[in-house]
Amino acid sequence: MLALLRKANKMPCRLLAPLLLPSALSITNFNATHSLTASHNHLHLPRLLGSRPKIGFWGSLSGMATKMPENISYLNQKEAAEVDEILMGPLGFSVDQLMELAGLSVAAAIAEVYKPSEYSRVLTICGPGNNGGDGLVAARHLYHFGYKPFICYPKRTAKPLYSGLVTQLESLSIPFLSLEDLPKDFSDSFDILVDAMFGFSFHGSPRPPFDNIIQRLVALKINGDTHQKSPAIISIDIPSGWHVEEGDLSGEGIKPDMLVSLTAPKLCAKRFSGSHHFLGGRFVPPSIRNKFNLQLPAYPGTSMCVRIGKPPKIDISSLRENYISPALLEEEVAADPFDQFQKWFDDAMSAGLKEPNAMALSTTGKDGKPSSRIVLLKGVDKDGFVWYTNYEGRKGQQLAENPHAALLFYWDDLNRQVRIEGPVQKVSDEESEQYFHSRPRGSQIGAIVSPQSTIIPGRQVLLDEYKRLEAKYSDGSVIPKPKHWGGYRLKPEKFEFWQGQKSRLHDRLRYIPETVDGTTVWRIERLAP
Repeated sequence: MLALLRKANKMPCRLLAPLLLPSALSITNFNATHSLTASHNHLHLPRLLGSRPKIGFWGSLSGMATKMPENISYLNQKEAAEVDEILMGPLGFSVDQLMELAGLSVAAAIAEVYKPSEYSRVLTICGPGNNGGDGLVAARHLYHFGYKPFICYPKRTAKPLYSGLVTQLESLSIPFLSLEDLPKDFSDSFDILVDAMFGFSFHGSPRPPFDNIIQRLVALKINGDTHQKSPAIISIDIPSGWHVEEGDLSGEGIKPDMLVSLTAPKLCAKRFSGSHHFLGGRFVPPSIRNKFNLQLPAYPGTSMCVRIGKPPKIDISSLRENYISPALLEEEVAADPFDQFQKWFDDAMSAGLKEPNAMALSTTGKDGKPSSRIVLLKGVDKDGFVWYTNYEGRKGQQLAENPHAALLFYWDDLNRQVRIEGPVQKVSDEESEQYFHSRPRGSQIGAIVSPQSTIIPGRQVLLDEYKRLEAKYSDGSVIPKPKHWGGYRLKPEKFEFWQGQKSRLHDRLRYIPETVDGTTVWRIERLAP
């Protein structure tokens, strides 16, 4: 067993790498939705449309606010069985379809809470039925999510569906552990234990070898060492050994940290007291919802899972990431920081990040008090970085008093930041005029309506003025750009590229301009994290 674990732990963590465009592809190559148009040797970045929302760890929006029904529905054993019969009968679903969707939902819920950088080693304990099949599917998806799965499948089912799942896992070199291979102490060898032994159709008391495995999972929570991180236990649909309706009758059953209910929660889920309850199985059609009067939370975005109830309260001081990123090396970055920024911006676009052109703009006035806000980059070339705003707002007033600023781009999913500092000046009236009329007409009217940063009596004032101007220009006539509205350009004097790394040993490369033989070049310096 130890030899198997050592071999697996040397395997690279298969994090999902973003699809990167070829390095030679400039940002002018994107389609109209993500288009950049060249004018006056300047790249303009219209507001990026259609960017997918940021989704939790791998793509789920489950962490966002979701409207919950006042009363969540719970199914008894008979109703749960009837739902399955309808799905696989008149509605035309096959067992393997439902199993695939269920397993994907379980993997998505795990990835929502337990990141592979900290919880990489996953042991999935599979029973002989459909619940075990869900676990096999979940393990396959977890492998592709970057985890290191192991399987314990002591009572294999000979049906082709299950044999096929085993073949798929073996083709990925995922280790199958016999009962004899299992370590004496799960805490030493695994970060997550997936309980996929028994589902809602199970009756009676667990038999060997599952009774012993269940007791070992129970003992983890009873005898857990407070100084050692105990593996997280995730139960699929029903904590194994629980009564499907009445829960843990003896009070001595598995106490999972996460329960992933499938289709709809079963009655025993009311007695679940762990930190994370998710619903998975996004395939329930309206006919079943109506027949059983199911009240379930809506799945947000494209998520395959949704949290039920409130997330646990978290100690803010304990929130941390242990970044896993490729090294940022001096010999591999571009000699020109503008080219390096272009490459990283292309990567952010390719990764599908929401508004990769969003940047924090920090300014100070003559009083020396800093102020920051998020604005959108609308152009970049060797002359600098451009954004547009109201010249009479707070940032405009501060830039008039102190024409220097700092920009910060933060691309969370890539573990990257770019910091840029330098003097600021207004762009030409011609550039501002051209950009203003490239905006949607509603945005043009909004720029006229809003006396930025001033106190107003209420939102209705803005809406009334907007409606008045909308009617005034309803004939399609040109909307005049306000004199107090236009662009700024920051000319960089300093760049810093930051790449998050393990144990806070982040990479920081700073570019500083210097003159060599009468030519300006950029010196690259490494800064301590």
